[in-house]
Amino acid sequence: MTTDTLEPPAERTAALPSHFGWIYAALMVTMLLSALDQTIVSTALPTIVGELDGLSHMAWVTTAYILAATIGMPVYGKLGDLIGRRRLFLAALAVFVLGSALAGFAQDMPQLIAFRALQGLGGGGLMIMSQAIIADLVPVRQRAKFMGPMGAVFGLAAVAGPLLGGWITDNADWRWAFWINLPLGVAALAISAAAIRLPRKRVKVKFDYLGTALMAAAVTSLILVCTWGGTEYDWTSPTILWLGAVTVVSAVLFCVVERRVAEPLIPLRMLKNPVFSIATLIGMIAIGLGMFAVISYMPTYLQMVYRYSATESGLLLIPMVVGMMLTATTSGALVSKLGRYKGFVIAGMLVMPIGIWLMSTLTPSSSIVLLCTYIGVLGAGMGLVMQNLVLAVQNAFPQSEVGTATSSNNFFREIGATVGVAVVGAIFTNRLTDALASIGTDFGGAGAESITPAIVRSLPDALRDQVVNAYADALLPIFLGLAPVILVGTVLALLLPNRRLRDDAEHAPLH
Repeated sequence: MTTDTLEPPAERTAALPSHFGWIYAALMVTMLLSALDQTIVSTALPTIVGELDGLSHMAWVTTAYILAATIGMPVYGKLGDLIGRRRLFLAALAVFVLGSALAGFAQDMPQLIAFRALQGLGGGGLMIMSQAIIADLVPVRQRAKFMGPMGAVFGLAAVAGPLLGGWITDNADWRWAFWINLPLGVAALAISAAAIRLPRKRVKVKFDYLGTALMAAAVTSLILVCTWGGTEYDWTSPTILWLGAVTVVSAVLFCVVERRVAEPLIPLRMLKNPVFSIATLIGMIAIGLGMFAVISYMPTYLQMVYRYSATESGLLLIPMVVGMMLTATTSGALVSKLGRYKGFVIAGMLVMPIGIWLMSTLTPSSSIVLLCTYIGVLGAGMGLVMQNLVLAVQNAFPQSEVGTATSSNNFFREIGATVGVAVVGAIFTNRLTDALASIGTDFGGAGAESITPAIVRSLPDALRDQVVNAYADALLPIFLGLAPVILVGTVLALLLPNRRLRDDAEHAPLH
């Protein structure tokens, strides 16, 4: 392998470039956009599936985005290390904007799911490139105070997404939940093209196409098993068994290929690094499984059980983002000052399972103040964990591998998110479908597949209470099952190495 790097031999310093403010603003906007679209459909989902007659495909509206983003992450990370990040970042932003425009024109569930996948291909690149570009420009020790607000933006999107989606659904049309990305995306594209200047690289090496194909096959078949098992097909059906076999065979072949290629998509040697392996497992369990499963389905619970509007159900998630922003920004500043991250991760992993468990104790008669308090506890825990895990991983590898390390960490976290949302969605949909079927009514002229919050509010009191109890009984026990799973992440946090953040000018920008 020969490398021709168009990087001038300028002396590096710890100073940030004079236009860093514009760069940081662009990265924050794109991080907001990519994170926003993981959650913006959650409050609009009951209306969407009702209008498009797609209750049985409900989980795929969210899963398709996360799945595509997951597959794209390691590709963006590796290519960024090899050829530079600026052009990849702009390309990812353009794909995201295109997918957003098309999703707004979807006429049925298959179209919407396909366009959501296109969005995800762009959104995955935005997540990875934003974090990796910060690593290109900011030394590790200073990086914590910038990564903290990025984590807070992710938390803001977690709540702003449902809130914005709910407001749009109530006051306009759910299609604007996708079209709203267009002006923001175009503005971010213009700012990024003008402000971001990074070294360009020319690397003569064969890209790991075979590894990429095997990774995509393994991830896709795994998600199909989680989504279809027990719903579309019996767990012992030939379809599920074949998909399970494809998952295992593809994963094994992927590992074989990654050991032999010159530039592996996900270098398996990274798994030997204790910081990477432990931080990645925590991310899969805590953020991927716990956070996304709750955010994806709590707005539906609020609309159907508490009979709030889509906008109100979004507003009621604000305590989560408040807790998350407070702990993310505070911990980012403290980590930058102290040069250590482990204590904050442990604290977050102690708080998160408590929040999940508290949410499982709710009933249809629980006060909304209590529900908001529990959501705030969960958010506070997440804010202590998210960006500190990314920072720990970046600190454990040289700058030449920071994109691959960042994307690999995010990849496995998103695997947890995809599996978590798919499994929770499959269990929830299956339990809910059975519960609604047992009620034995046409719900005011609508079938179970087409029931919406408006229909529930219009039902007679006795029938409405049955539907409300069906939603509560279908979802809340799932949270109880998640609590001990997240406690595994708490144990892992105790094992996380507490390496001091590097305090040097190695990763400072060029001038």
